[in-house]
Amino acid sequence: MENIDIERQVAKYLLDIKAVELQPEKPFTWASGWKSPIYTDNRKTLSYPEARNFLKQCFADIIRREYPGVELIAGVATGAIAVGALVADLLNLPFVYVRSASKGHGLENQVEGVCHAGQKVVVIEDLVSTGMSSLKAVSALREKGCEIMSMIAIFTYGFPVAEQAFKDANCTLRTLSNYNALIALAKETGYVKEQQIDALLAWRKSPETWGV
Repeated sequence: MENIDIERQVAKYLLDIKAVELQPEKPFTWASGWKSPIYTDNRKTLSYPEARNFLKQCFADIIRREYPGVELIAGVATGAIAVGALVADLLNLPFVYVRSASKGHGLENQVEGVCHAGQKVVVIEDLVSTGMSSLKAVSALREKGCEIMSMIAIFTYGFPVAEQAFKDANCTLRTLSNYNALIALAKETGYVKEQQIDALLAWRKSPETWGV
């Protein structure tokens, strides 16, 4: 399947199951304090077998084709733990997940599971916004001596700050779908009205100041 077809199909699933909600007139407030016309919860895909299996297969196909030397799959907690484990199972590979920070008790692990220095790792993520939390996982794995082949995410907003952060971290980012593909599909299918498109595109250009 061509990349553009995957982008559209993933975007369709996200809209159909309301993993992504668009409401420019009643913006959401993110934890960062940003006002946003979009809210994304890709964990909802786990409740829909057709969508869940499509995502799992897309991840596995990309990894088989682009990263045949991979030795370990890692999921970013918490949103990508389940999908990462599904992908690892399909590929018959070991799996770990990475917390946002080390536990404050017990073994104080940040990486949960067994990994070894020198292992080649593909990291699975559910959503990339600014990229900061995603790259914390990459950093934690590198501290264990792992070699990061790529991060692959279900969806990205495509913020320039995230693109720069991944470039600075020397980490390749691949995504199954993205904001531009989703908005194009939403417009084409009438999911959003023509007059809402400008607001959605304006947010993408300056999310930190939109709605202020």
